Amino acid sequence: MLERAAGWLHVDFAPGHRQPRTALVVLATVGSIIGSLAVDALLVVIGEAIFPGTKGYGHFRFSDYGKLTVIGVIIAAVAWPIVTRVTSTPRWLFFRLAIVVTLVLWLPDLYILHQGQPARAVGVLMVMHLAIALVTYNVLVHVAPVREGPASRSDLGRPGSP
Repeated sequence: MLERAAGWLHVDFAPGHRQPRTALVVLATVGSIIGSLAVDALLVVIGEAIFPGTKGYGHFRFSDYGKLTVIGVIIAAVAWPIVTRVTSTPRWLFFRLAIVVTLVLWLPDLYILHQGQPARAVGVLMVMHLAIALVTYNVLVHVAPVREGPASRSDLGRPGSP
């Protein structure tokens, strides 16, 4: 059963590529953080403009969403080199993981909606989660791509080694 699941998820531990360069993973992480925070701030401004009743909503404070965004992006950035190591189709798997994580992160949003939080504000939070996933996925896989060629011995020892 475990082998079937690994096959379905394309976890084959046989990458035909080399790890992303460490410097590029770091650069992509910083870019993902900056991009995600910027898109969050933009979505808050747009959300408050479209739905004036959400102005001042507690979860729209930068201090509220900023730290959670940074933590989430760092987790995704750590996951990317791991995914590139365990599969021969890292973008395929990482994309699907991003979808699953986004759906899981919507659960607290749905919970606070159920608890009586304003639906429009919660809707903006859900769009923010989706936007963070889109920014982070795209920056990581494009700025820190896997490298052509078979994995070298040094790739097996250190993430991102040349």
